[in-house]
Amino acid sequence: MNVYKISKIVVIIIGIIASILFVSTLGMEISMDNNSYIVDYFIYVSYLAMAIAFFSVIYFVFKNLITHKDQLKRALISLGLFAAIVLVAFILADSTEVKLKDGGVISSFSSKLISTSLNTFYILAIISVGVLGWTGFSKIKR
Repeated sequence: MNVYKISKIVVIIIGIIASILFVSTLGMEISMDNNSYIVDYFIYVSYLAMAIAFFSVIYFVFKNLITHKDQLKRALISLGLFAAIVLVAFILADSTEVKLKDGGVISSFSSKLISTSLNTFYILAIISVGVLGWTGFSKIKR
C-alpha cells in the first residue's frame, strides 16, 4: 500500500475522532470539571496529528534526499555553511557572567550560548538582506 494512501486513511481517522469529540462537547453542560477532560482529549488529538505530520515530513525528506544525490549534496553543503556560521558566532560570542535583578546569576557558558544564538541571528539577517539586495540589484541591472 502506498504511503500517501496510508497517511490519507490516518488523517480521515483522526478527523472522525476529532469530529466525534467536538459533537460530544456540544451536548454537554459547561462546567469546569467537564471542560478539563474534554480539553485533554483535544490536546491528545492535536499531539497525535502533530506527531504524524512531523514523522511523515521527516520520512519524505530523507526518502527524497536518498533518491536524489544532487539534492543530498546541496543539503550537506547548506548544513556545512550553517555550521560554519554558528562556529563563527560562537567564536565571537561574549561569555561574561550576568547578575539578575532577583540575585541570580547566569553562568558564563549560558551567556556564551545566548550570545552565540544572537550573533547567529545577526549574521543570517545580514546575509539575507545582502542576498535580497543583490537579487534586486541584478534585476534592475538587466
